[in-house]
Amino acid sequence: MPTPGSIYSEFISRYTTDLKAVKTQLLWSSMLRLAVFLAIAFAMYFFWSSTRVVIGSVILGIVLFLILVTRHSKIQYKKAKLKALLRLNETELKVLGLEFSDLPTGEVYKNPTHAFSQDIDIFGKHSFFQYLNRTALKEGEENLASKLTSNSINDIELKQASIKELAEKVELRQHFTADAILVDTETKANSIVRWITAYQRFVPKVMTWLPKVFSVLSLAAILGYFFNVLSGAQLLLWFLIGLGITGFFLKRINELSSHVSQAQSTFQQYFKLLKFIEDAEFNSSLLQSFQSKIHSDSAKASQILKVLSKHIDGLDQRNNILLGIVLNGFMLRDLTQSLKIENWIAQNATQVDSWFKVIAEIDAYNSLANFQFNHPDYVFPIIKDSGCFTKTEGAVHPLIDPKDAVRNDFEIKDNQFFIITGANMAGKSTFLRTVSTQIVMSNVGLPVCAKYCEYVPTKLITSMRTVDSLADEASYFFAELTRLKYIVDEIQTDKYFIVLDEILKGTNSTDKAIGSRKFVERLVKANAIGIIATHDLSLCEVADELPQVQNYYFDAEIVNDELNFDYTLKKGICQNMNASFLLKKMNIVE
Repeated sequence: MPTPGSIYSEFISRYTTDLKAVKTQLLWSSMLRLAVFLAIAFAMYFFWSSTRVVIGSVILGIVLFLILVTRHSKIQYKKAKLKALLRLNETELKVLGLEFSDLPTGEVYKNPTHAFSQDIDIFGKHSFFQYLNRTALKEGEENLASKLTSNSINDIELKQASIKELAEKVELRQHFTADAILVDTETKANSIVRWITAYQRFVPKVMTWLPKVFSVLSLAAILGYFFNVLSGAQLLLWFLIGLGITGFFLKRINELSSHVSQAQSTFQQYFKLLKFIEDAEFNSSLLQSFQSKIHSDSAKASQILKVLSKHIDGLDQRNNILLGIVLNGFMLRDLTQSLKIENWIAQNATQVDSWFKVIAEIDAYNSLANFQFNHPDYVFPIIKDSGCFTKTEGAVHPLIDPKDAVRNDFEIKDNQFFIITGANMAGKSTFLRTVSTQIVMSNVGLPVCAKYCEYVPTKLITSMRTVDSLADEASYFFAELTRLKYIVDEIQTDKYFIVLDEILKGTNSTDKAIGSRKFVERLVKANAIGIIATHDLSLCEVADELPQVQNYYFDAEIVNDELNFDYTLKKGICQNMNASFLLKKMNIVE
């Protein structure tokens, strides 16, 4: 069976060959455009004395040149997309080797007050988000970040089905992402939506028919000139009348042109993205619900958006000064295109936001599906309605190199609380992050890094990395108390899995021992589920009084004057600590 790496390598080989062929097409296309330009120059030089021949040659040349420019642009787009596809597959090969430090970190989404994201490195350098994220659009990235932090436990099996289905559609996902990469990200989609919904039209209703009549009369005037019915001065006067009509609305046309030009790349690419979604055959109900949101009674959303893109292209032709002057003087072209754009906005403005949100959803789900495709050995948790909170075999953190990974089995029942003890660097904090990340992945619908997993959906809340605030004049200890108060308040109204790492570090050892014990008793009384890691062995005595509390530990051994860890979770209380040994080993103390 082909591996993800072999599939990516095959794609790289294919796209490299295609790129060479497209570069050859671009070369010939450039030569053909040059030939047309030289032909126009040749006709103007040799037939300069015949005004009609020169004008006819120029008009014919411009039409042919525009056709070639359009064709050349399409070939350039193919080249850009092939390059994007190549980069995608090269990136995936690197990530399979756990090389992802150059990918976006998601630093902007860090929130120290969030229920868990700060504690378990969801965002930042070498974070889970950096490893997972393959979104191409800012809105898709924001959507993915929201999924990871929402703490939503709804419809997990529907999410799983969508991720499984999309994971199999490798080429569809990659082509969608490549097209999305080519969107001009300078103008955000939500800015475009705000502008469209607030737009006020300026083109008068008379322009629904006047440009057509004017164009017919212009054609008659041009023919009249060629057949010596009208003089050059009369044709020029008619031309100036056309420019005058357009010039009256020039300021508003310029404003409209500026706005739509900034959004043009987004519209051009988004109709391609919508078409991918429309044409795909989805079986999962969640993906089908996305498709239903982009269906219109009159036409497909992609076609509606493509029409707008063509209207904007038509208005952009005014940027070619010679062409813009000619078309406005004889056809009132700017007013015609402005009216088309305004009519489009009036008919479709309310739907655009919904279409863009669907694209962002698919962009985010592509990342989730890509993760599943890259990890065929991961398992989807079996979702349970009640019973044991989780039963997991062979669990490990997804960012640990499989060659170095030590897998652990654990079973945490409802209303059960684990106290984890162990030597420094023995694996306590890694285990806490493994369990926490598994919960986040499960809730999002992702497979988890384990051999087997049963799971009752539960929200996550942690206190592992408290930060004091000099700006707020808040001490570390007060910051800890604030976090613990937040946890107590939250569990009054909802069910959470609680993860704590060495709480009450900001006070003396005796006070810490008493306070930690009372806090664990408080949580157990509230029927909370969770884990606390600690160096305070006295806290383990709570298990003698409360049957809900279980003691587990990670061990360390000194063998041949060297410290050894097996990183294996064991039932009981740790007896071996290593701080003194390390101080001596590193010649810090005698």
